[in-house]
Amino acid sequence: MTRDGWESASQGLPKTADLVVVGAGVVGAAAAWFATLAGLRVVVVDRGAIAGGTSGAGEGNVLVSDKEPGPELELARYSRRVWGEDLGPYGERWEFERKGGLVVASTSAALDALRTLAERQRASGVDVREVAGAELHALEPRLTREAAGGALYPQDAQVQPMLAAAHLLRLARQRGAVVRTGTEVVGFLRRGGRAGFPGASGGRAGFSAVSGGRTGFPAVSGAGGAGVPVTPGGGAGARATPGAGGAGAPVTGVRTPHGTISAPAVLNAAGTWAGAVAGLAGVELPVLPRRGFVLVTEPLPPATVRHKVYAADYVDAVASSDAELQASPVVEGTGGGTVLIGSTRERVGFDRRPSPAAVRALARGAIGLFPMLASVRAMRVYAGFRPYCPDHLPVIGPDPRAPGLWHACGHEGAGIGLAAGTGKLIAQALTGEATDLDLTPFAPERFEEGGADEPRGE
Repeated sequence: MTRDGWESASQGLPKTADLVVVGAGVVGAAAAWFATLAGLRVVVVDRGAIAGGTSGAGEGNVLVSDKEPGPELELARYSRRVWGEDLGPYGERWEFERKGGLVVASTSAALDALRTLAERQRASGVDVREVAGAELHALEPRLTREAAGGALYPQDAQVQPMLAAAHLLRLARQRGAVVRTGTEVVGFLRRGGRAGFPGASGGRAGFSAVSGGRTGFPAVSGAGGAGVPVTPGGGAGARATPGAGGAGAPVTGVRTPHGTISAPAVLNAAGTWAGAVAGLAGVELPVLPRRGFVLVTEPLPPATVRHKVYAADYVDAVASSDAELQASPVVEGTGGGTVLIGSTRERVGFDRRPSPAAVRALARGAIGLFPMLASVRAMRVYAGFRPYCPDHLPVIGPDPRAPGLWHACGHEGAGIGLAAGTGKLIAQALTGEATDLDLTPFAPERFEEGGADEPRGE
């Protein structure tokens, strides 16, 4: 056992599983938990630590307020229910807080646009209440007096993402899942190769993802003859070449520097590295890193900031596809008293160097919402990378280009909030159940159809 209670690769790898999850962030952890509930034998591998990527740099947003009507909003509403109901008994473990979101408009024009969005969201089932400018201070006493009005979203919530990933994996391990950190996937096993590996036997009877069930993909049961690993070298952070891995041949497991795991289903939940992992199977997935910074203040008295508060133009920043720096203020308190200040977005690859322009934009925007923050000290600033897709929709479901390969990635900045619903939907699809939501809008192959260049709303 490692110091934090998780098993590293030195503990050895299982030879077989029903499902291998690549990625130990919140999305992968949620998928692992729901898959174990469904009776599957699950192995989770990550080349780094638990929540060592995007999940460890997130604010923990569980939001419906920042989404236009369409597939992502439906997924957000569904996932919010899963967080509150299916995972409700465990909420204290990851500091689940029903704090609500307050969206603030600084001008009458911005307020009109917010009203229009709120009406459309309300028609889609979102609980949203208009707040007059004079009433804002009853909700947030330290808010600027210059705001024209706003909207309150009671369904918005927050979790501590690192705790969520760790505890979901702990719960999964209690049901038999195996978690291996320090274990990089460097290739896939494919059916029809030269070397043989044992089949994934002993799993849940009727596991339809590998027996020609409702998924409609070829049976991969037994994985006998699964063989040659694809694209040697590399890994989750490798520059994989789509097409080089024999796209079309069923995926029957993974190869790591510590050994192989045969499994009829492999879930790519590798966050910003999901495109590279997909490339190891010879398929293209346009998931790119989108950098963001978070500013953390010194601890302040309780309830200094009571809600998740953000400017009305934040929704536009989220939906933007611009590669240049986008900034819109987002301010929220934590249980420890610190205040988290976001949000910036820019596509600069995996460049973690501090950006004075981004930090200045964060501070300026936060002070615009809460003038009292001008006299508060900032303790630190940190960067993270959102897994961005060009149409701003996640990738969820089986990949027909490489049967046996599944994806749960590309959630951009909404991954924490969407993780619970994504994990449950993946488990339903894997076991042949009718999914609670239609996964068609999130299909991995949609990028080859020429219709996924723009955001998908109604």
